[in-house]
Amino acid sequence: MSIFRRFLGIVVTACLLAVPLAGQALEEGKEYARVPVSVPPETPGRIEVIEFFWYGCPHCYHLEPHVEQWVSNLPDDVVFRRVPAVLGPSWEPLARAYVVADLLGVLDRIHKPLFDRLHKERKRIRNLNELREFFVEQAGVDPKAFDQTYNSFAVVARINRAKQLGKRFGITGVPAFVINGKYRTSVSMAGGEDRLFEVIDALVDRERKALASQEKTAP
Repeated sequence: MSIFRRFLGIVVTACLLAVPLAGQALEEGKEYARVPVSVPPETPGRIEVIEFFWYGCPHCYHLEPHVEQWVSNLPDDVVFRRVPAVLGPSWEPLARAYVVADLLGVLDRIHKPLFDRLHKERKRIRNLNELREFFVEQAGVDPKAFDQTYNSFAVVARINRAKQLGKRFGITGVPAFVINGKYRTSVSMAGGEDRLFEVIDALVDRERKALASQEKTAP
């Protein structure tokens, strides 16, 4: 009987450990932090998750498959978007690369290949000419269209917005995630890659409940 009870205790403990984090209390200041300045999401009525990343970051590259898997299972009330971080002047060319690819409609042909070029193939992109050549070779982008877009007001505006959001959210490293303009977390804060998405899901669930409560109390 004692052996059975011991076995039962092990099973119960294992089950408890398997309970999704969304049903547990998160520790503020450890697994996540409140952002210094809350920013309303760009998609009212939906819960927004932002990833701040940089193509030159090996940690972002390593996490990318996990991000894609998580995004593939997003519920309808959650929207995900990437923001290229600009934490210094040297970060801006690759941050612009993301925005240029998005504006030219070739993000699907640039995003993963650019990550692979820098980290899998270990080939540096040292200047604007090499970045332009990459867009031409990888996505068939017209060189003039690349130059016009790269130096356009639209790109400048989005890069400035990325810098502004980074400061408001207290982003000091990447990859970093912001949930609904209120909470920030990362792999190191959450305690690992698998734990990261559990923390994100738990914070998303918190916002989902908050939105439902607001709807009930609305006149």
